[in-house]
Formats: sequence, structure tokens, C-alpha cells
Amino acid sequence: MYFVYIVECADKSLYTGITTDVARRLAEHKAGRGAKYTRARRAGKIVYTERKLNRSTASRREAEIKSWTRAQKLALVRTK
Repeated sequence: MYFVYIVECADKSLYTGITTDVARRLAEHKAGRGAKYTRARRAGKIVYTERKLNRSTASRREAEIKSWTRAQKLALVRTK
């Protein structure tokens, strides 16, 4: 099982990623071992998660969400 997730950073920007363990991945981001983006902007909290059956569908969904505007991402977060 894979998860697509969105993290809200300290500067209120949004980071989208995929993982098999959301709690572990957030801890990595907060410890500075995550993505370069979240190291620079300090990961805050998970604001959205979505389950996917495999890595392929999770990666496609991640790419789709990353192509969206901030407003579209915030609308998705509000549907949670």
C-alpha cells in the first residue's frame, strides 16, 4: 500500500510526495532527511493523504497533484 501525501511547511507552502509509511516519512522530513524542498522550508504537518494500491498509481497521482495550482491543492485538502 502506498500513500500520496501533502505536507504543509512552516512557510505555508505545500509539498507533495509518496510513501509506504506516512508517519515515518513525516519524521524524516522534520529531521532534515527528507526532500531538499522540506529541508529548506521546514516540514510542518500532513494535511492530506490518499491511499493507492501500488507505486505506479501513487506516482501518477503525485505527478498530477504536483502539476496543480496552489488553489487546486488547497481545494483537495479541504475535501479531506
